[in-house]
Amino acid sequence: MVRKKEWSEFRRTGLVLIINQILHVFGWALVFDIENDEIKNVYPARVKFRGFDAKSASDAYLKVTNYLKKNIDELDKEIKENEQ
Repeated sequence: MVRKKEWSEFRRTGLVLIINQILHVFGWALVFDIENDEIKNVYPARVKFRGFDAKSASDAYLKVTNYLKKNIDELDKEIKENEQ
């Protein structure tokens, strides 16, 4: 099953930074063009920078933790359904 989601929802989870941490190893990143708090475009790009500052990483980890806290029952149910 696939449920299409908006980039804004994905961004709120904190996963953008986590994914970009992995992509940075390869010199890539997902770039979000944002104007007035609205996402105008998202695209992959080659980048020279690697990693993020400690505050940005901590903020993302907190968002991911909160996402897991709110969604763990649904995630658990989905994985168990897929095992059958």
